[in-house]
Amino acid sequence: MTGVDAECRMLNGDMAHRKPVIGITPCSRVDDYVESVRRAGAEPLVLSNADDPEAVLDRVDAILLTGGLDVDPSLYSAAPHETTEPDRERDRFEIPLSRQALARDLPVFAICRGVQVLNVAAGGTLVQDIPSAVASDLDHAIDVPKDAIAHPVRVTPGTRLAGALGPSTALDACAVNSRHHQAVGVVAPSFVVSAVSPDGVVEAIERPASDFCVGVQWHPENFWRTGEFAPLFDAFVAAAAKRMSPS
Repeated sequence: MTGVDAECRMLNGDMAHRKPVIGITPCSRVDDYVESVRRAGAEPLVLSNADDPEAVLDRVDAILLTGGLDVDPSLYSAAPHETTEPDRERDRFEIPLSRQALARDLPVFAICRGVQVLNVAAGGTLVQDIPSAVASDLDHAIDVPKDAIAHPVRVTPGTRLAGALGPSTALDACAVNSRHHQAVGVVAPSFVVSAVSPDGVVEAIERPASDFCVGVQWHPENFWRTGEFAPLFDAFVAAAAKRMSPS
């Protein structure tokens, strides 16, 4: 065996034992995201808004876009609604991070604000205020407790989301929590809707051309203690592990 062969074998052995590294965008409630990623078998890396997106993507195997305040409406050519609270510092980091992750086909899992960031980054728009834009009796903003079931969603069979949730999930009435006043509006090109609530609000989107690029409007990370959405994190981490595997 040559020195080069031995070095390659050692590197491949290291890769086989290394956990996938998941870059998690910073937010005020990051602990549940971190724990969900750990329990799915990956190494969480909480990022900083000051990070360089290209440098981040060079050292992680997947990106988890987290919840938080609103996306700046100017990024999708809209005037701000009176209820909109943009987080421009996060936008300046997360929009290019999302675009570059899509360009690299890096696995992406986007949650709440994250799905809105993903949709805007890919060319879509948002509904800025569900209560004034959607005729509905559903409450999409139940904050306490954080895992309180707010309403069901209908998941589209045959989608990556449906496959990730697994056969035991009732796709026509998947029970979710909910803490948002905005939602996906016009779906970005190359994305499809993979779940909706009974009032028609978009609850999930995904990019079929990607190995794993899924965004959900609810907060599956809040259920790590009880495991209702563990299969979704498992599928995300599996996609990250697949990408890092040596050829």
